[in-house]
Amino acid sequence: MAPRATLLFLALLLSASQGQKRRRPPPPQSPIEKVAIQENLSLPQFAGKWFLIGVASRCSHLEEHSHHLEATAVVVAVEGQSLSISTFRKLDGMCWEIKQRYLPAKAHGRFLLKGRGYSSKVDVVVGETDYSSYAILYYQKGRSISVKLYGRASRVSDAVADRFEQNVRAVGLNEDVTYYFPTYGFCDSADEFHILDETKL
Repeated sequence: MAPRATLLFLALLLSASQGQKRRRPPPPQSPIEKVAIQENLSLPQFAGKWFLIGVASRCSHLEEHSHHLEATAVVVAVEGQSLSISTFRKLDGMCWEIKQRYLPAKAHGRFLLKGRGYSSKVDVVVGETDYSSYAILYYQKGRSISVKLYGRASRVSDAVADRFEQNVRAVGLNEDVTYYFPTYGFCDSADEFHILDETKL
């Protein structure tokens, strides 16, 4: 009788553990996982110079310094399936170049930007672009998501701006946390003493 009792006890334990597994809720979906990726993204067409038009983000630093935003330009180069990014902006009146590399992630159009330590990694998605006038990119650090609008010129059409604001609302942000950047005073280059190379971190 003892073996039968033992088998019954084991069966009860197994069914209880399976019940616990079934009751465990699935992990919450990451906000950026819900974002649609630009279909058939062409990296060569995406390369070149872009101007930062607007950012939607709950970043406290951006909110505190929103009245000191500087005109920002970005140059994108393709390296295999990675993107080499050079961002040009002024800091204390001097032009700086910030170098970054967007590494390919699990889907074409998704990238990973690595910083210092695991917690500083940023997921990047190219959500929309027509290559010739605008691009909408999504950035997620931790569970905080932000949306950026870039233009081939320093200004975009009202239709593109409206599209950007629709996408901002779609990820739970709004006009209260949307900031538009200056359309003049861009830097085209920086000297060797004002380059921050984050690709070597």
